[in-house]
Amino acid sequence: MTDDTQGTSGPEAEEGDPASGRRGAFRLWMVVPVLGAFAVLGAFLVKLGDTDINDLPSTLIDRPAPDFALASLYEGRDGLATADLQAPGVKLVNIWASWCVPCRAEHPMLEALAGRGLTVHGINYKDEPANALAFLEELGDPYTRVGADTAGRAGIEWGVYGVPETFVIDGRGHVIYKHIGPITARDIEAKIMPAVEAAKASGGAASGAGADSAAAGG
Repeated sequence: MTDDTQGTSGPEAEEGDPASGRRGAFRLWMVVPVLGAFAVLGAFLVKLGDTDINDLPSTLIDRPAPDFALASLYEGRDGLATADLQAPGVKLVNIWASWCVPCRAEHPMLEALAGRGLTVHGINYKDEPANALAFLEELGDPYTRVGADTAGRAGIEWGVYGVPETFVIDGRGHVIYKHIGPITARDIEAKIMPAVEAAKASGGAASGAGADSAAAGG
C-alpha cells in the first residue's frame, strides 16, 4: 500500500514545522525595516517637494561675506575680494560658470539688474577661463568685477549648493539674501529688489545712480 503523504511539499507538510515558522518570522523581520525605511524616505521627499529651493537656509545671512580673494578672469584687471564687498553701496555677487545651462538662461536678468544701476560682481566657478571669456563675449558682461574661482575654494567659503547662486550684499559687506538657482524676471521684482531695499535699510545705500528710481518703479 502506497503512503500518499510521502514526499509531499505542500502546505499540509509545513503545518506544525518549527523550521518553517522560524523562516517566516525571519522573512518578516527583514521586510519590516525595509518598509520603514521607504516610509521615512517617502515622507522626506514629500517635505522636500513642498520646499522652495530658494528658501534653503544659509548660515551667511546677516553675517559678513566670507573672506576670499580671487584674481580677475580678465588679464590685467582688478580681481574680486572681500574688501570690495565692504565698499559703500548695495551690490550683488553672482556665482556662475560657462558650462552651466541655467546660467545662460539667467544672464539677461543680470544685465537687466546692472542696467538698473546695481553693481553686479561675478565669481566664475570651476571653469576654464577661455570658455568663461567666450561666454561673456557672446552674451555680454554685466559684471563690475569677475573673480576666477578655478579651484572652487571660494565657492566652498560661500556655501555654494550649485550654480547659479546670487547674493545681495549691503554697504557693510554683510549678506542680506541668498538666491539659489537662476534669477527670473519675477524673482527680480519679488525677491531681488526687496532684498536690495532691505540691504539699503541695513546700512548700505544702493550703488549706482539708477538703483533708487528703478526700485521705486518696480
